[in-house]
Amino acid sequence: MKKMNLYLQGFIHSALAGIYVSFVALFISHAESIFGKQDGGFLGTIVFLMLLVLSASVMGALILGKPVMMYIDGQKKDSVKMLGITIGWIFVFIILATLIKIAI
Repeated sequence: MKKMNLYLQGFIHSALAGIYVSFVALFISHAESIFGKQDGGFLGTIVFLMLLVLSASVMGALILGKPVMMYIDGQKKDSVKMLGITIGWIFVFIILATLIKIAI
């Protein structure tokens, strides 16, 4: 696998993770206007925990899915490299979001 492909795939997976996180954050920040004021309670806790499980599954698939498949296929060095690249891109997105937040 070409190195540029690894960088591009890592970028795409990180961007998709960022988009998913953005939608979850948007949902959470507008939950009160969608559902009205809630005291939480049993059902609120269930919804929150199910969202946590869904998020862990989606993020695990986006970040670990391709590297694990590559590792199983025998591309051990490339799989570790892609995992590092993906995590690196996520770090870059965190820095960019932090800088944008500071600037606003």
